[in-house]
Amino acid sequence: MNKCLIKNSLKKGVSYSTYRTLIKGLLVEGKSTGKEQSDDLLNYSKLNDARMDRLDKTLKISEETQQALNNLTENFWLLVLAEGWCGDAAQVLPVLNKMAEASPKLNLKLVCRDENDELMNAFLTNGSKSIPKVILINNKNEVINSWGPRPSVATKMVQDYKEKHGALDAEFKKDLQLWYNKNKGQNIQNDIVELLENAMVLTI
Repeated sequence: MNKCLIKNSLKKGVSYSTYRTLIKGLLVEGKSTGKEQSDDLLNYSKLNDARMDRLDKTLKISEETQQALNNLTENFWLLVLAEGWCGDAAQVLPVLNKMAEASPKLNLKLVCRDENDELMNAFLTNGSKSIPKVILINNKNEVINSWGPRPSVATKMVQDYKEKHGALDAEFKKDLQLWYNKNKGQNIQNDIVELLENAMVLTI
């Protein structure tokens, strides 16, 4: 992996609060993030902004997650490719932010997918530009691992539904959002903790 690309992407990355402010500013102008603009993307962005407002207030880090974060012995970066219209990103980013707030050794930076083609193309999922994509980086600007676009349980749900029905429809997407709401970010926390614990093993 090109270290210069990672270093430059981290420099371009913004904080979670700046990302939220960017999205809200664009919504005032009747726009969404990304190169493509449409009524659908704008409506998704509005829905996601409200969803993230709610999650920012209600999400809690579990005791197990906090303990795992307390056990971190070196600094890591979570560099995330996202867009304001992406429903999965709206569920994932608030959790990552809570985790970063809970540990001085975990840093979160966000970049927009459509403005970072080279980075996105280096982290495709089955050949597609699926987001959110979380890139785990150590303090030497080395990529340790990547994760996304969905937590492990949701990924299995998607795979099973596609095998049975061929494609994701509105009914499944509704069921997926209900699962996210019921799970309260625990699967995301567990996945990221596993990612970090594996990274710690690699650095020993």
